[in-house]
Amino acid sequence: MSGRTVLIADDDASIRLVLSQALTREGFQVRATGNASTLYKWVKDGDGDLVLTDVMMPDGSVFDVLPRMRMERPKLPIIVMSAQNTMLTAISAAEQGAYEYLPKPFDLDVLTGLVRRALNTRQDYGAAVQAKKAEKDERLPLIGRSAPMQEVYRVLSRVAGSDLTVLVEGESGTGKKLVARAVHDFSRRRNEPFLTVNLAALDPAGLDREIEGPEGALARARAGTLYLSGLADTPVPTQARLARLLADGGGEARLVASADRELRDLVAQGLFREDLFYRLNVVSIRLPPLRERLADVPDLARAFLTRATREGLPEKALDRTGADELSAWTWPGNVRELENLMRRIAALHPDPLVGAETIRRELAREKVAPVPVAATGDDADLETVAYGAIQRLFAEAHAEGRPLADLHDQVIAAVERPLFELALRETRGNQIRAADILGLNRNTLRKRLQTLNIDAGATRS
Repeated sequence: MSGRTVLIADDDASIRLVLSQALTREGFQVRATGNASTLYKWVKDGDGDLVLTDVMMPDGSVFDVLPRMRMERPKLPIIVMSAQNTMLTAISAAEQGAYEYLPKPFDLDVLTGLVRRALNTRQDYGAAVQAKKAEKDERLPLIGRSAPMQEVYRVLSRVAGSDLTVLVEGESGTGKKLVARAVHDFSRRRNEPFLTVNLAALDPAGLDREIEGPEGALARARAGTLYLSGLADTPVPTQARLARLLADGGGEARLVASADRELRDLVAQGLFREDLFYRLNVVSIRLPPLRERLADVPDLARAFLTRATREGLPEKALDRTGADELSAWTWPGNVRELENLMRRIAALHPDPLVGAETIRRELAREKVAPVPVAATGDDADLETVAYGAIQRLFAEAHAEGRPLADLHDQVIAAVERPLFELALRETRGNQIRAADILGLNRNTLRKRLQTLNIDAGATRS
């Protein structure tokens, strides 16, 4: 850091002295002033490698001159300090393009560390080249060059020009709607409407309202594409109504459907209608989870940073260490989790170059994987709720780096306790009736109650 100059602006002489001494000991050159106009002149003249400034000074607020400083020196890091620790002060600093906002009082070690990090952050040539490439990737409907994605592109290219029904299967967050949209956009129906209906939230009557009639999705889609999402969580009565509706013709629209679990498995378990499955499974596209195409993670991350910049968030670039760190994660939340992470980094982290330390800091917060929306609704079935809860167990183990063990016993015990307690509450503690409700031998029930330490008497109400 020898030779790097920090410009300090604060109306308090004692603060200027303390800051100057602390930064000088760290090897920086320091220039200090008590007013905003002198600070602006220094910046305009090209002096200094970093600005450390208070907000309120005798000749006005630094926010009055900060836009001009940013215009003169757009790459100059500016750290704003203030004893007026209000939300508006922090927001104003961010809106004016400050590198970081530091409320007073602060620890000198924190401040010097922040100064070092700001001056060390440089967008190297490799990161700049990758950022340019990301601008092109971000405009693509799907991103990724891995072998699993090449297979997706192969099927997509063959089916897009036809009118065949397409079934897209993949975990939550993998981008199934993007694939459906690509099928539409690369077809001859591209100039017609693309409509989406989430089947998981519909009963048969709701399905009729959404799909049929002059105001229904089939009529509004006309000769376009109707995308049916949430198949795996669609109630069985709704499945039956949909199967009959499609058997009656289904209108002119092309159908693309999606499920976040394999429907063939659900058919085998009796949870999905076989006739509806074969009607929708004309051409199948399996969208791989992100953990199966980790080679695509850096390209996706850079594209999401580019998208965030285009939407008004600060510009960021991903360096090699950050890319390596991202590629080592298991991504329980898939592409959606990655996009949310990059948006959060773009919004909250001041460094223009995103490295491994920043990635590790944010991933440490990822304790739980996203749960499918249907798993939290009041009308969610038991299997859907269990699916979300078990998914969290896997995600927590991955996030904490611990091996999975005895998961079957753990899940069974978690389900047994509320089941037995509610059965006993229903029978006001009568174990004979509770055993009948549960379909268990009374002795078996008694042993399980003892093992789980459930007091039958305490359940009487």
